[in-house]
Amino acid sequence: MATSYTDIRTSGWVGKLPPALLPYALLARFDRPIGSWLLFLPGLWSILLAGLPARPTAWLVLLFLVGSFIMRGAGCVVNDMWDRDMDRKVTRTAGRPLASGALRLRHAAGFLALLLALGLAILLQLQPFARWLGVGSLVLVATYPLAKRVTWWPQMMLGITFGFGAPMGYTAATGRIDAADLALYAATICWILGYDTIYAHQDREDDALVGVKSTARLFAHATRPFLAACYGGALALLVLAGGLAGLGNLYFAGLALPAALLAYEVVRIDIDDPALCLRLFKLNREVGLAVGLALLLGRI
Repeated sequence: MATSYTDIRTSGWVGKLPPALLPYALLARFDRPIGSWLLFLPGLWSILLAGLPARPTAWLVLLFLVGSFIMRGAGCVVNDMWDRDMDRKVTRTAGRPLASGALRLRHAAGFLALLLALGLAILLQLQPFARWLGVGSLVLVATYPLAKRVTWWPQMMLGITFGFGAPMGYTAATGRIDAADLALYAATICWILGYDTIYAHQDREDDALVGVKSTARLFAHATRPFLAACYGGALALLVLAGGLAGLGNLYFAGLALPAALLAYEVVRIDIDDPALCLRLFKLNREVGLAVGLALLLGRI
């Protein structure tokens, strides 16, 4: 089993957990919160797009932040339950708790039940329409790990799943879905399609050996123009969403910062450098926060 490269991190607060709890933290990726941030950001964008007063906006942002960490953990548990046999054959994932045998399926199932119960408690704080959307999103959470077995576009499925915070956040704030929110949701899908392609390049060679499909394998050395198309589409749709929502000119000016960060990713990408791919992938937290800042500016 190859062990030369892994993105598992046991330093920081996670490393101070009791040994019995550490595998659960690793299973939920609490050692790597970047995924939770990326799940949270589409919800943040849509809440800010709705333009509620400060107090209800802050409450919804807090609920979505906590809920994103919980549900991202649940999604990771489901992913690893599906992929435990494949994970043993891939360098980066061979040390995951289910793949390595640190946890068994029954442990993961019990932990998943706990996370889903906590997620339900968050969901019940939202408006009824948003609750139903949240329930529906569980279908996406349960099935998106299977996409890489049947399509070259599993990153698109991840975009639909991770970007689902956009309609959820907007309906939690407004009780409806409209054209501005749909444009925002489409923007998140394009953005996620791009950054998850970067992420998938870490496993490109191992994925080829085990038969896993991805846009990283599909586009390979044509990844740079593909990224430019994804990120260009995301920015165009963000402009459209802002126009439909009637945001001020500061919003459109504020998009210059995330546009520059995305352009940096396109220029810097080296598909044969997994460590660089991981750094560029993580940069999307800053991209997402910069979009959030632009949305705030657009309401001034």
